[in-house]
Amino acid sequence: MSSQQEQLPKDAAAAEGKVNVQINGKWYRFPKGTRIADACNSVGVHVPCFCYHPKLSVAGSCRMCLVEQGMPPRLAPGATPTYNDDGYQTIQWMPRAVVACANTVAENMGIRTDGPVCRDARRAVLEFLLTNHPLDCPICDQAGECKLQEYTADYGQPVHRFTEAKIKKGKNLSIGPRVNLDQERCVLCRRCVRFMKEIVGEEILGVVGRGGRNAIACFPGKTLDSNYSMNVVDICPVGAMTSKDFRFRMRVWFLKSTPTIDVNCGTGTNIFVWSREQQVYRITPRQNDAVNSCWMPDSHRLNYTYINSEQRILTPLVRTDADAEQRPGAWKPLMSSVAEQLRRCNPKQTAIIASARLTNEELYLAGNIAQLLGIVQIDIVPRNGESDGMLISADRNPNTTGARLILGKDGSSLDDIRRGIKLGKIRYLIVLGEDVTREAVIPADHLAKLDYLLVIDHTQSATTRAADVVLPGVTFAEKYGSMVNVTGRLQRLNRAIEPLGESRADWEILRSLLKECGGDMSLLTARADSPMEILEEIASQIPEFKGVTWAAVGNTGLQIIDTGVSIPLLEREQAKK
Repeated sequence: MSSQQEQLPKDAAAAEGKVNVQINGKWYRFPKGTRIADACNSVGVHVPCFCYHPKLSVAGSCRMCLVEQGMPPRLAPGATPTYNDDGYQTIQWMPRAVVACANTVAENMGIRTDGPVCRDARRAVLEFLLTNHPLDCPICDQAGECKLQEYTADYGQPVHRFTEAKIKKGKNLSIGPRVNLDQERCVLCRRCVRFMKEIVGEEILGVVGRGGRNAIACFPGKTLDSNYSMNVVDICPVGAMTSKDFRFRMRVWFLKSTPTIDVNCGTGTNIFVWSREQQVYRITPRQNDAVNSCWMPDSHRLNYTYINSEQRILTPLVRTDADAEQRPGAWKPLMSSVAEQLRRCNPKQTAIIASARLTNEELYLAGNIAQLLGIVQIDIVPRNGESDGMLISADRNPNTTGARLILGKDGSSLDDIRRGIKLGKIRYLIVLGEDVTREAVIPADHLAKLDYLLVIDHTQSATTRAADVVLPGVTFAEKYGSMVNVTGRLQRLNRAIEPLGESRADWEILRSLLKECGGDMSLLTARADSPMEILEEIASQIPEFKGVTWAAVGNTGLQIIDTGVSIPLLEREQAKK
C-alpha cells in the first residue's frame, strides 16, 4: 500500500466519529446515525418527502423519499476487503429502492437520488397519491407552498390513468378555533398527529376509517384548541390543514417574507413576517434550534393586527394648553420645542419610564438622554406571568435582559417613580413605548397632575391621550434593532414594512432628541446613522457586547451571556437525542 493510503478514508472518518458516504458519485463524511434524507439535504441534494420531519419521529409512510442504496459486497469467510486507488471499496447496488427517512448512513455506503429506479418509484407513489386528490389547486390556500404541486411538476405522469370515481371526504371542516381541515387533500403523512403527540403532548388527532377512506380527524369529544395548534398548518405539506386567520386573504407568491424575531415574550422566537404593500398578513415560525426549534405559540403569531390598526398614531400630536385637544404638529419645530422644554425641566423632578420592548439601541439612546439631562429616575416596566412549559417565557418583555445590561434596570425602582408622581415630587415624565396607565398602574388622573408629559408610542392609549406631546414611533415590524432574550442570546429585528404615515423608528426619534438637547455627539455622531452603527457603539462601551457587530449576530443570533435560564421545549428536545 502506498504512503498516501497508509490511512484509509474509513479510518480517518472513524477518528472523527463519522462515516464515508457516496452521494450521486461524490464522497462526503457524516456523523454516525445520520439519516440518509438529512445527509443528502445537508449537502444540497434534495430528497422529496411528505411524511418526514427532522423534529418528529419517523413514520416512513409516504414512500416519496425512495433512493437507491449500495454497500460493499459481503465477503466470503476468511476474505479481506479490497480498496481502490482512492481508498474505498467497490459499491454493489441493491435492486430496489429504500426509504431515505428511515435508514441511516454507514461506512462506504452509496446513495443515488436521481437514477431511473428512484424516478420511476416516485412517479408511481405520486400517481397513487393523486388518485383521489381533488382538482382544486386554484382555490387552495397552500398553492405556492404545496409539496404535492412541486413534486407533481417533477414526477407527475403526463396522463391520468385512474378512471374510477374519486372517493369523497370531508372539506373545510372546522377542527378547532384556528384551524380548518380538508380531508380530501390529505396525503396521510401524519405529521400533524405526531406533532400534537410528541411536541405538545396531547393526543387529539388520529387516523380514522380503513383503506381508501382513511382520514385525519379529532378524537371524539376533542377539538384542536391547543395554543400550538397552528403549527400543524406550517408542517402540513399539502393544503389539508389551513389557518382560519390567513385563509383566502392573500396568495403567498405576492408576499415578502422577512426574517425577524417575536416580541411577545422573553423567548424571542424566530419568525418570518409576511407582508405586501405595507400590510402584514401573517407570521410564521423560523427554525432556530437555540431558541424555538421550529415552532411558536398561536397567541404570539396572531398578535400582529395592531400593526395596521386604526388606532395607530401616524402624526406627531401636541397640546398647546391644559384644556386644549391634541392637534397634529410638524416634526422639526415640535422636536425643537420638546428639547427646549426638557432642558427647562428640573432633573430631580423628572423621570423616564422606558420599555423592555425597546431595542438595545433605543435603550442606549434613552440612557444617553437621561445622562445628558441629569435624570437619575429611569426604569422599565416589568411584565411577568407564568411559563407555559413550552416556548412562552414567564418574562413577557422581549428585552428585559438587554435593559439590565444597558441601563442597569429591571423594573425594581418603578415603585419610586410611581410614588413620586402620586406625591407630586415628579412633575415631568417621559414615557417610551408604554401605556403606563395599564402596565405601570399609574392612574390617568395622576398623569393629569404632571406639568409635562412626553410620550413616544405607536398606538393610542390612555397614556398618549393624557400627553402634552406624542411622537409617533413604530412597531417591531417597522424597524431594525437588536434584543437579548431570557437565555442571554443577542438577536436581530429586521424591518418588514416601512414606517406608516409620518411615524419614525424610535431610535431615530431618540437620536434627534439627543441632538436637539445639545448632547455631546462627538463619539456618537459617526455611529448614529443606523442601529447597526449604534450597536457598534454599545459594543465599545458595555463589556457583554464586546466585539459584537450586526453581521456577527446574523439571523440566528449570538450568545453573549449565560443567564442560567433555559427554554423548556428545547430541554425536552435535547433529552430525546
